[in-house]
Amino acid sequence: VQLQASGGGLVQAGGSLRLSCAASGLTFSNYAMKWFRRAPGEEREFVAAISWSGDSTRYADSVKGRFTISRDNTKNTVYLQLNSLKSEDTAVYFCAAGSTWFSTEYWGQGTQVTVSS
Repeated sequence: VQLQASGGGLVQAGGSLRLSCAASGLTFSNYAMKWFRRAPGEEREFVAAISWSGDSTRYADSVKGRFTISRDNTKNTVYLQLNSLKSEDTAVYFCAAGSTWFSTEYWGQGTQVTVSS
């Protein structure tokens, strides 16, 4: 199984980025997909999740209203739209796949998001 995250970069505060995570080696539509992040010196934290069909989503309070998770099961890809970025959003962002809402069986390698103030 491979989860290939991309789309990170350097952006000014208030700007936007769109992260992508392409999955292979698994039946994509059988997995809930999640995004996590780890800021420098911090523990990894949950950011967002989307159900198998894409009809249900969950967000961390810190990103609710600014970030949007979506998926395209025809492309085996999950996305994370990051809007109104803040310096505290600076982190490595990881995508993950879980057979349930609360499990995570597979992890991607991460993509760096840096927000300058």
